[in-house]
Amino acid sequence: MTEEELIKGCIREDRTCQQKLYKTYAGKMLVVCLRYCRSRQEAEDILQDGFIRVFDNIKKFSFNGSFEGWVRRIMINCALRNYRKSSYQKEQIGIADDYDIPEDTGVYDKLSEKELMVMINDLPEGYKMVFNLYAIEGYSHKEIADTLGINEGTSRSQLNKARKQLQKKLYDTKGFKEPAEQADKILTE
Repeated sequence: MTEEELIKGCIREDRTCQQKLYKTYAGKMLVVCLRYCRSRQEAEDILQDGFIRVFDNIKKFSFNGSFEGWVRRIMINCALRNYRKSSYQKEQIGIADDYDIPEDTGVYDKLSEKELMVMINDLPEGYKMVFNLYAIEGYSHKEIADTLGINEGTSRSQLNKARKQLQKKLYDTKGFKEPAEQADKILTE
């Protein structure tokens, strides 16, 4: 069964197609949800909410773009909605700080993707949200500000503070000599 046939089956509310669609995308989307949560349980709750929204809105999918991208956007929106409902957001309000962080390479050989994701997950919620949206999802500071209900300066500040914390963790755990110089490239890509 092609992806288009699967989607059309879901539009008809065919339970078999819905199950296949869920099984196809649940693993990838759980990884997306985990980037925005503190616990696996919270991520699984967001995943379930996200798939309810996918099935409720699948009629609106236009077949012009990537279906996986469309599902991913729904999952991110559900994670952000969960974040806005939580008290986490209240702990992260800041004034814009401008940092001039030099670039260098050499971190990739010593750091796995899993290690980096664990470090990102340990960031304070506000920092983690902004870092994920900016560095991983490619949002602009304006989009982040609009999405999270903060100003652009706060978005920039939280991104810079997230980078600084990640650089310090890299320094502490990997023994880099100059964290800002050696870690910046991995944190800005």
